[in-house]
Amino acid sequence: MDLSDVHAALSTKSYAALAPLCDDLLLQVTSRGAATDDWPYAVHLLAHLFLNDLNSARFLWKSTPQEAKDARPELAAVWKIGQCLWNRDYSGVYTAAQGFEWNPEIADFVTAFLESYRKRIFQLLTSAYSTISIADVAHFMGMNEEDATNYAMHNCWSLDATTKMLTVVKPKVKTNQKLDASKLQRLTECVFHLEH
Repeated sequence: MDLSDVHAALSTKSYAALAPLCDDLLLQVTSRGAATDDWPYAVHLLAHLFLNDLNSARFLWKSTPQEAKDARPELAAVWKIGQCLWNRDYSGVYTAAQGFEWNPEIADFVTAFLESYRKRIFQLLTSAYSTISIADVAHFMGMNEEDATNYAMHNCWSLDATTKMLTVVKPKVKTNQKLDASKLQRLTECVFHLEH
């Protein structure tokens, strides 16, 4: 089984490409009836979690041979992250990811997953709240209160130190108007008629 494309994607940090790549390769391998004993299930599972594709991650977990689940602690550790995501245990995601000694091949991928997850959670907090306590931000972001405050303030939120509340600054929505030739022509005609 040739996993060079998977290793190349990991080494170039093309993490978003890993899930479809692994899906296609696993399908090819299993359709030929080849053994999947050496399949990188942990990488494959983490690739689905990286894309926030929990349904595909659950399907992969359920179809993974029990022998692989029992023999590979790293695979079980990735699944623990998936369980926390599924159960919306926000702080548990960070605890599960940071509480395991990852092998060097996947360690950078786990770090990238956590960064992506943290950004996604921060965007959700930004869209869901106008004010939020520092403790809640710390909980959702998997940080201590000081780091959570610094992260929020770095993203232009403001702090009320007496109430320990952060005020969310919503990003300004930019609307780009598409100006095609016909709209420009109508505008020109309108201006022309107003001048004459």
